[in-house]
Amino acid sequence: MKLIKVAAGTLNQTPLAWEQNRKNIIDCIKEADKQNVSLLCLPELCITGYGCEDAFYSFDVTEQAKESLLEIVPYTSGMIVSVGLPIRFNNKVFNTSCLIANKRILGFVCKQHLPNYGVFYEDRWFHRWVTGMRDEIEIDEFKYPIGDLVFELSGVRIGFEICEDAWVANRPGRVLFDRAVDIILNPSASPFSFSKFMTRERFVIDGSRSFACSYIYTNLLGNESGRLIFDGDAMIASDGNLLVSSPRFGYNDFYVTSATIDIEAPKVNHSQIKSPILASTWKVVSLFDFPEIRPVGNQHAELEHFERGGYLKEEEFARAVSLALFDYLRKSRSQGFTVSLSGGADSCACVALCGLMIRLADESIGLEAFKKKLSYIKKIQDCKTVEEVTREMIHSIYQGTENSSTDTYESAESLAKSIGATFYNVNINGLVETYKNLIETQIGRNLTWETDDLPLQNIQARVRAPSVWLLTNLYNHLLLATSNRSEVAVGYCTMDGDTAGSINPIAGIDKFWLKQWLVWLETIGCEVKGKHIRIEGLHKVNNLQPTAELRPLDQKQTDEKDLMPYEVLNEIEKVAIRDKKPPLECLLFMEAQFAGRFDKDTLATWVERFFRLWSRNQWKRERYAPSFHLDSHNLDPRSWCRFPILSGGFEKELEDMREYLAKGERKKAKGRIGF
Repeated sequence: MKLIKVAAGTLNQTPLAWEQNRKNIIDCIKEADKQNVSLLCLPELCITGYGCEDAFYSFDVTEQAKESLLEIVPYTSGMIVSVGLPIRFNNKVFNTSCLIANKRILGFVCKQHLPNYGVFYEDRWFHRWVTGMRDEIEIDEFKYPIGDLVFELSGVRIGFEICEDAWVANRPGRVLFDRAVDIILNPSASPFSFSKFMTRERFVIDGSRSFACSYIYTNLLGNESGRLIFDGDAMIASDGNLLVSSPRFGYNDFYVTSATIDIEAPKVNHSQIKSPILASTWKVVSLFDFPEIRPVGNQHAELEHFERGGYLKEEEFARAVSLALFDYLRKSRSQGFTVSLSGGADSCACVALCGLMIRLADESIGLEAFKKKLSYIKKIQDCKTVEEVTREMIHSIYQGTENSSTDTYESAESLAKSIGATFYNVNINGLVETYKNLIETQIGRNLTWETDDLPLQNIQARVRAPSVWLLTNLYNHLLLATSNRSEVAVGYCTMDGDTAGSINPIAGIDKFWLKQWLVWLETIGCEVKGKHIRIEGLHKVNNLQPTAELRPLDQKQTDEKDLMPYEVLNEIEKVAIRDKKPPLECLLFMEAQFAGRFDKDTLATWVERFFRLWSRNQWKRERYAPSFHLDSHNLDPRSWCRFPILSGGFEKELEDMREYLAKGERKKAKGRIGF
């Protein structure tokens, strides 16, 4: 029996923040050393940060990364540590993991498979390493092996799968199995999306079973560079058994997740599996003094309580976006958040998320540690309670006109009071009238709702922006934009109005689900240490019909009357944009989905409205504030869903749908529909 204590370190890094990133890495190594860890795996590109974008091209960036690496090496006494960084070799940049043992660099393993889809763009910056190739690189007059390597330290063989390497069909683990590797390290930068941790867990467990080894997986943590959220997921498995997994969405700078593995146990299974004998193996051989460890009891990973419950998506959304807002706040050196709080579902969701941010941080690291991480915000340092901190850091303003109702005012006020946020109330009707009168004088006629509906709606939304920006700037806050994904899809928003802001926390969530989430947050809430964090001040908004409140009150304006039911809009968007189906196929899907609820002609009207609005409003999506990536429904053209600003507008495709309706028969559109 050969026992080794191993660990996965999760880190909250920031692109190009050399000193802080290095400090986090060194502190993580020190903590692992305190826990008597012999082997520590740190995340992919943790020295530079994953989201450096085109800065990866810079010669200075790769040089700074090497300098940081050399400063980290002395802290690895008595340990084996893998650290991720970009390396320039033969004037090409590679995504590598450096293995260090007892203050000595052993070599650099290069990533073989680069993701280049969705939010990933690694092929733009890095080159793929060819399987089986090995070379040497010189750093400070010393030569080190680089490429596809296996390390053998005192008889223990260690190999790598770097993030995407494990997600592909021909993953390197298959070759590592043939090379009799005992431990596979997977340093990753795998962005959060709903339920993705379960997929990671499957390939870690399956990898340890299929390749008869121990498997150490680690990930980044937090909002690293603005759009991507990392959940800090880390786990250790051995021979098909998950030994330990990390807490996710924590507010510390790093976490160490450790377990004791038996190197010899998987070898029995390995010897029974028939596989080719490799003619040659690129090994880096070194001695390392693994300390003697006494046998430990059965180890079995326990999921966080919220991960076992029935509201996983609700919990993940609350925790992921709250952590993302916290990191965005501190990394931008802002003093707090300001929201134009209309009392509707969207702005209430943004304020609620800010309130959750403080409460979840308090539960994660405590109020004093929270204030310390925000030590640059002097006004909260003397606060004694969460409510006092909330009052200083979260500001909201209700800006009513003659078209605003008592219901939305009470909704906004009750929410702000329930979480302790500062609440302002101003009437902007005079400003609206001033702008209206200025234009009426110039064009020589009065503006009326009968002839000028859209301009009269939009001026109200736009007038709200300057005052909320003024309030935001007064306190050096971040202004949150408040448009949801359903509105993003069809452009149901006012540019420079409700879209104004530094970051949009809900642009990745559809309105139909967001309304359900608000009810959940009011009645159930986040489960933490046996208690629930609810926001009961959402009761009033949860009983309101979504409305822009821009037309006169007697017109009883609602969002769904202007557009279509949000449930239908969401389904059309999924089929049309995610699945790339033309209008006719969308209609057939909607007929099947909503049979007995809506007739064919009504559904066709909504499908046509969606495609026309989608095509017409791409320019708006190009101008939206950055949003967080949450799943494959993302409509952000800068990170996920590209579409031309000018296009044919699906005219031919819509005509195909109209022909189908005119004939009144279900036919296959040029053989493409599988009904």
